[in-house]
Amino acid sequence: MWQAMKGKEAVLLLTVGPLGIMEPAWAGGVDEPAGYRLDEYRAPVPDTLRRATVVTTAEAEAVWRGKKAVFFDVMPNTPKPTNLPPGTIWRDKVRKDIPGSIWLANVGYGAISEETANYFRHGLAAAAGTDKSRAILFYCMTNCWISWNAAKRAVEWGYSSVIWYPLGADGWEGASLPLEEKKPYAMNN
Repeated sequence: MWQAMKGKEAVLLLTVGPLGIMEPAWAGGVDEPAGYRLDEYRAPVPDTLRRATVVTTAEAEAVWRGKKAVFFDVMPNTPKPTNLPPGTIWRDKVRKDIPGSIWLANVGYGAISEETANYFRHGLAAAAGTDKSRAILFYCMTNCWISWNAAKRAVEWGYSSVIWYPLGADGWEGASLPLEEKKPYAMNN
């Protein structure tokens, strides 16, 4: 059973899962573009990603429980601005992701700087090693092109076992699976 729930920014589809719990579902039905998505990142995503495997929550959980892939959360992060007036209180947004994931923030935009590309490559190699055939899984949030772009970029960089989980942390949480607070990966780790 599908239900559409309209919000201010996007339409979130919900389905009744195997336990009778409403859980997010990605909209699908969108044609896979040849290039990267460059704007409007919170929108329906394709059902496919060429040369990658697309997984459901149950499939992602099986991969996670079997420790069959390195998980990468690619949710963007807004760092504290350097030009805040003195005395301004800044609170980092809390990010909860799939336990054991590496949070590679900001690597899934359609166009990234060389500095961000280097951060992405470093994070991939630090967590997954130099074997580009090792399974790596990318996620963000439901109906978010950030994870699609990041997975596509990994495929283009020669990774041959790329997995994309379009429901992301929303789908994981909707299935009552565990989440943990994370901070973005730092290259000095």
